[in-house]
Amino acid sequence: MVPKIRRGSRTHGLLVYLYGPGKRDEHIDPHLVGSWDGFAPDPGRDTSADPDPKVTLARLTAALDLRVKQAGDRAPAKHVWHCSVRTDPGDRMLTDAEWNTVARRLVAATGIAPEGDPDGCRWVAVRHADDHIHILATMVRGDLRRPRMNYDFKKAQAECRRIEKEWGLRRLNPGDGTGSKAPTSAERFKAERTGRPEPSRETLREAVRQALAGAATEEEFFTRLREAGLRVKMRTAPSGDALGYNVALPGDRNRDGEPVWFPGSKLAPDLSLPKVRLRLADGTVDQTAPSATISGRPVWSPPAGARRSAAGIAEQAAILLDSDDDNAAAHLVGVGELLDAVAQTSPAATRAELAAAAREFERATRSHVRAERADTRAIRSAAWGIIQAGGALGRGEDGGTTAMLVSTLVLVALAAARWHSARGHAQQAHASRQTAEHLRAAYRQAAVTPMRALRDQGRALPEAVRRTYEATIRAALPEQGLRADGTPTTDALAATLAQAEQAGHDPEALLQRAIAMRELDTAEDVNDVLVWRLRRLAQLPAHPGDAAPQPQAGTRQLKTSTNDRTSNRTAPTAAARPAASRTRPPRR
Repeated sequence: MVPKIRRGSRTHGLLVYLYGPGKRDEHIDPHLVGSWDGFAPDPGRDTSADPDPKVTLARLTAALDLRVKQAGDRAPAKHVWHCSVRTDPGDRMLTDAEWNTVARRLVAATGIAPEGDPDGCRWVAVRHADDHIHILATMVRGDLRRPRMNYDFKKAQAECRRIEKEWGLRRLNPGDGTGSKAPTSAERFKAERTGRPEPSRETLREAVRQALAGAATEEEFFTRLREAGLRVKMRTAPSGDALGYNVALPGDRNRDGEPVWFPGSKLAPDLSLPKVRLRLADGTVDQTAPSATISGRPVWSPPAGARRSAAGIAEQAAILLDSDDDNAAAHLVGVGELLDAVAQTSPAATRAELAAAAREFERATRSHVRAERADTRAIRSAAWGIIQAGGALGRGEDGGTTAMLVSTLVLVALAAARWHSARGHAQQAHASRQTAEHLRAAYRQAAVTPMRALRDQGRALPEAVRRTYEATIRAALPEQGLRADGTPTTDALAATLAQAEQAGHDPEALLQRAIAMRELDTAEDVNDVLVWRLRRLAQLPAHPGDAAPQPQAGTRQLKTSTNDRTSNRTAPTAAARPAASRTRPPRR
């Protein structure tokens, strides 16, 4: 049950809309379901005294505005309190009597008309659809004073949560006031009328968030905004110092032909200029590109190297979230920037799901918890590195490291959900879980080719060697056995252990190290998670191809000398592209 509150100054105008056909003839049988005394005239059904509904509407307006006129100049300029209340699409249809009860409980809870108070404000509840009502009240009491209505929205939300529980309706997550402002009805209708896929406010919020992802300086942030095609206007003090900024979409104009500007603070609470400056100061970006070499030899392309580096940093963020430290609040913001950076530069096949994940996680980055000593330089630098490296291809090492990073980000999102749940942040926890679902969908798309190649390599191992690796895996992970059809689930993991041993690592020790990094209970596929951890720890190619020769039967040696390991090491075949300098973010 969702309440939405607005203020206005035209009682008659609102009543005309509520009893009218609606903007798309969606209003059906408008009628009163409740009023302050139960005897208010109903323009929808009460025609006994006045057959003309317009006359009845005028009578109802006069009755509601009576005390407003009596108060004169003491009445508030915006004296109309308008609250729409909507049930969830899956809820049962409430009767008129039940909607009357809802209305009475809400006007009592918010201070409009406290129960038992004869001087409460006058109000009516109009129903013109099955799933919602509109409550209209005039904010002057019988004693001609204004009602006490502090925190009316929070009180209405709390009363709706109680009604949901008592009546067996779908229980929605309570808000905490940290969410971004939703588009107004006028903004949504304008988007539909002009053919935009979403209201300008939402497009701008995402564009500003992406421009901030990993930005090293305030100047870089504003440069990215302009390069993204946004109009930017600064607000300055008489001294010339910047106080804030406004952004507008090209071509988005009001009825006077002027650009429709949105201040950063109206897009989201953390996008105001002071908050942006605080984020840039707390997480100063290291503008050094992630290493794409081993022993001075180029190995990974810039996008692949940036993703590989970011995966390790994301693992550390997940560990911090699991530690239940309040300073993780700042790292949630960093994770949000990392998701924005990956979504901007991801291959086409995964871009839609990653963009959806970034939009969902935006809600999880804000709460009332404030970090005091958080160092977010590493994770913001990882986001900066991904932006500077440019767009990743959907194949080869770029595609493989995308799957590696996204696999890690799934676990980070689930750790964020647990962190928020432990603090009662229901909306943020839900957003984190939704993020994980989008990331899982993106992972399945990104991992198809590299995981198929690894499984093929695992099945191609000599039988005796493969059984030895499977025994190692079963000893470390007893629950990772066979599928229901009897086929092994560890082909890719066995292939990775074989390649790690050829690269000079002890497979048992490396597997234990990967398992110990953090929990695996929330992993959808434990084998996949361990494959990517092992390949990152052992510096193996994310997209195996034919990089690692297969060991021959009878040649597996668990204890190899350093010289043997060095001589047997196989160089990855994923050719690295020359590191191209990039001075601006990719086009969005």
